[in-house]
Amino acid sequence: MSSLLKVDNEIKTKVDAFRERITSEAEDLVANFFPKKLLELDHFLKDPIINICDLKEIHSEINLTVPDPILISDLHDGLEAQNAKKRKLEDGAGEDKIPGTKVFVMPGGMMKSNAKLVDLIEKVKPEIRTLIEKCNTVKMWVQLLIPRIEDGNNFGVSIQEETVAELRTVEGEAASYLDQISRYYITRAKLVSKIAKYPHVEDYRRTVTEIDEKEYISLKIIVSELRNQYVTLHDMILKNIEKIKRPRSSNTDALY
Repeated sequence: MSSLLKVDNEIKTKVDAFRERITSEAEDLVANFFPKKLLELDHFLKDPIINICDLKEIHSEINLTVPDPILISDLHDGLEAQNAKKRKLEDGAGEDKIPGTKVFVMPGGMMKSNAKLVDLIEKVKPEIRTLIEKCNTVKMWVQLLIPRIEDGNNFGVSIQEETVAELRTVEGEAASYLDQISRYYITRAKLVSKIAKYPHVEDYRRTVTEIDEKEYISLKIIVSELRNQYVTLHDMILKNIEKIKRPRSSNTDALY
């Protein structure tokens, strides 16, 4: 096969060294890192910071005061009122369009995020990134173990492919957790902007607390899922390690 494609010896040596490094690192991840990390995350799930029962403890005060109402007297009477209404309809201004309060600057300076949730997010995000990176390494290792395509005797290869598919699924799910965190910040920012514009509407304020509570619960679920994914990958690879490392048995092995 080497005669069909000429490969520079120096490059081939470097590629072989890369394969050996990936193999060594991936085997260590499966044998040692995965079980240690699942125990670490299991311990984290028992931490008081992620087991708050009364969710009011994670609420963040919104320092936006409700301004005094502005009284607008109706100066239009009789014909003037009819003309004013006509002008309003001609301009296309609907009755349901409420302009709200113009916001030029926040009264108390910058509106802060929910500090307790930010602290928890900053602890969870590195765990998500770690899972993505380690899965990528193990996935590369299994892909490098897949032999060339042949007819028959592909049961071990199918196990390798299923393992790669599972690793790819875990990567995708972990990446979606990061998207979920970004969506939380964007959603909360929009709601706070609504509160600044419509300070008299209590529902916007209540919605912010609901969003914070939902995110807190979601973060605990994410940590639980990270732990479960480490458990699943560790168990799956260990149970099939023989077929993953040697997907095809030789003819000699088949005789005995």
